[in-house]
Amino acid sequence: MDNREEIGRALGKIPSGVGVLTAKNGSQDSAMLASWFQQVAFEPPMVSVVVNKARPILETIRAAKSFTLSLFHTNQKDLFGHFAKGFEPGQDPFQGIKTISSGTGGAVLADAMSFLSCEVAGELDAGDHKVFLGKVVKGGVLNEGHPMVHTRKNGFHY
Repeated sequence: MDNREEIGRALGKIPSGVGVLTAKNGSQDSAMLASWFQQVAFEPPMVSVVVNKARPILETIRAAKSFTLSLFHTNQKDLFGHFAKGFEPGQDPFQGIKTISSGTGGAVLADAMSFLSCEVAGELDAGDHKVFLGKVVKGGVLNEGHPMVHTRKNGFHY
């Protein structure tokens, strides 16, 4: 077994939360399943989100200078499946999904456990991904539950 395979297996054991990253620029809504995010500061409250450079939502976040995370609870495998398939630019990612306005950033999934709406505070290059730092400007718990947690078989693939 080579070292890269072992590194991949080890990286895959890192647990992460699961939710949907949304952004809106004008009338253009973007959304993607997200599992690489975390809190990075208390004051001001800040989170990081990581986006593959090939994802269309990247440019929407840059243009809007904001984004929203809707976090899943353990019983939301249906939402996971809906957003896991991905969306072409211009396709409505929220078809059949109830949303509410965050007032800032992208749409909030009404059935999500919680949400965080953020203003982009920075962007970092991370290989084939970009890391956005977001200052949390609004948030709330919408439904009680335990957070959905995800691990991967291999740390080199979603």
